Amino acid sequence: MAKPEHTSTRTLVEAPALSPATIAKPELMSVEQAKAMDVARITDLFKAHLNPGQLHFMKLLGFHKVKIERAEGMFYIDQNGRKILDFFGGFGSLAFGHNHPRILEARKKFQEEKRQEIAIAFMSQYAAALAHNIAKCSPGDLDMVFLGSSGSEAMEAAVKLAERAAGPKRPKVVYAENSFHGKTKGVLAITDGSLYRADFKVADNVVRVPFADIDAVERLFRSDPEIGVIVLETIQGGGGIIQAPAEYWQKLRALCDQYGVLWVADEVQCGYGRSGRFYAFEHYGVVPDVTALAKSLGAGKAAVGAMIARRDVYMKAYGTPKTAMIHAMATFGGMGEACVTAIEGLNVLYDEGLIDNAAATGDYLLQRLQALKEKYPKIIKDVRGRGFMIGLEFHDFSQTLPMVLRPIVSVLDDKLKGSLSGFVGSLLLRDYDVLVAFTEYNRNVIRLEPPLICQREHVDRFVDAFDNLLSRGIVAIVKDFVKSQVGK
Repeated sequence: MAKPEHTSTRTLVEAPALSPATIAKPELMSVEQAKAMDVARITDLFKAHLNPGQLHFMKLLGFHKVKIERAEGMFYIDQNGRKILDFFGGFGSLAFGHNHPRILEARKKFQEEKRQEIAIAFMSQYAAALAHNIAKCSPGDLDMVFLGSSGSEAMEAAVKLAERAAGPKRPKVVYAENSFHGKTKGVLAITDGSLYRADFKVADNVVRVPFADIDAVERLFRSDPEIGVIVLETIQGGGGIIQAPAEYWQKLRALCDQYGVLWVADEVQCGYGRSGRFYAFEHYGVVPDVTALAKSLGAGKAAVGAMIARRDVYMKAYGTPKTAMIHAMATFGGMGEACVTAIEGLNVLYDEGLIDNAAATGDYLLQRLQALKEKYPKIIKDVRGRGFMIGLEFHDFSQTLPMVLRPIVSVLDDKLKGSLSGFVGSLLLRDYDVLVAFTEYNRNVIRLEPPLICQREHVDRFVDAFDNLLSRGIVAIVKDFVKSQVGK
């Protein structure tokens, strides 16, 4: 029987000649051409090659009109020389603000001396020193470090290590409702968001529990001997800046010890001094079995993530020559300049007292926002957080309106979730030169994660701007936002 003819829809191109001299250079942009692009050209390229759907939301917020020319300290500077106060902080990635001089100098010296960048075949003095520093910053016996390039990669490494150390008879991993641990395929299974999971096929050895419900955790541990790992953000970021009480963490540590479950603490966003301690779990006098850092670990100039584990847990997973390479550093884990950046960053963190500043100035920020909550009780539902990781939650939209409009609008509250946050965020940028962030799951929450260098004067400028905006009243805020959309 004749084989059916195969047809392909792929576009075929003629292979180039082997001689390099015949290969023409494409129409590439230079660095200077990139720097000189105006907003219209950037928009065209973003739409053509990056994420056209995301552009829709940037236009709604008015963020698409801004071209950042440079950044320094607490501020972005746009194409018009406007200084934008950064209370967004790259979701916690800018502990030192923008372009801290000590960080720049360390990187410049590394480059001028032409030191090695990728040293996979050899031991790197910079990776070794960074691992040493991270271990010194970590409490208890957290002293084995894996270096990567992102929070997702650090969490992938943490979960894989814990699952392997727990053993094949205990393969189940517990995670919390409204958790966010990354978008890569492995940790997507423990990221509790339908938007991110979409229709991907994720690992099915996971079990979900409510966050901060220790009774639910205890029932689960008692009833299912296959549970080997529990993974939790110490402070939930995407969930809306949600904390659990000290008793929860202390009981969790005791339960993990009792049932032989390994606890992985995700400190990617809340760690590195942001809460007023190096790790947020230090507030509760407990130490997990494995944890992870990223965000500001790269000092705002490099992509660096790290998993940190107890030595006995690490050795159980990868402690022999046969198992050592199962999850060794990838090509860009422990790169020279990235490690030097992170080494200098950790020194700056302590030399400049930035953890203490996060605690003290963060408390001041919370106090001022609590006063605004009392001033605008029909608009602000809650203010919560620690240090420089703060959530400001608005009431559902209908509850902020005059009484006569509430019954009409309340049926739309679910669809309107996040609208007030968007209106406020957009107008703060447009009218007050202040940038804030939002949260993934509770869209009524504005997320505040300013750099740890933030001072009281910056807090006052932000809170005064926010106060002035809210004083317009919700109806005026809505009208002002609608006007801002005209002509886009």
